[in-house]
Amino acid sequence: MRIYIMRHGEAQTFAPTDAERPLTGHGQQHSEQMALQLASQLSGGLDMVWVSPYLRAQQTWQAMAQHLPTPEKLMTVEEITPYGGAEDVATYLKAMIGIERPETVLIVSHLPLVGYLASELVPGLPSPMFRTSAIAAIDYQPDSEAAEFLWQANPEG
Repeated sequence: MRIYIMRHGEAQTFAPTDAERPLTGHGQQHSEQMALQLASQLSGGLDMVWVSPYLRAQQTWQAMAQHLPTPEKLMTVEEITPYGGAEDVATYLKAMIGIERPETVLIVSHLPLVGYLASELVPGLPSPMFRTSAIAAIDYQPDSEAAEFLWQANPEG
């Protein structure tokens, strides 16, 4: 199965709270660009999408949704904010995959969680750096919990 980990699009610097920072115009464009790139990688649909409750992550998904297959399950996951624990999120993700057996999962989250989560899922992988709107693909085998980092893509421009 494939796990796609994405950092939200570029967000405005200032808002009343960190959770309320909206996407910039570039963030919107780059999120759409990456959705088109991801769509070309998908052999079927999207089984599950997890999105952080923060505004910029929600807006990233909204920008992407028009270019991707409608997911079987779309969830706002409180634990995947910038301050989420990668080990706990990885444990929760693996348990969910073991039960529900999705073929594809997309996670739209934040730094530093996205990098730490990738390294939690792929033992020995140094935490990769994620530019805004970047997506990483991980091949994951639920039965053995073996994982391989396949690729990382960044928006152009």
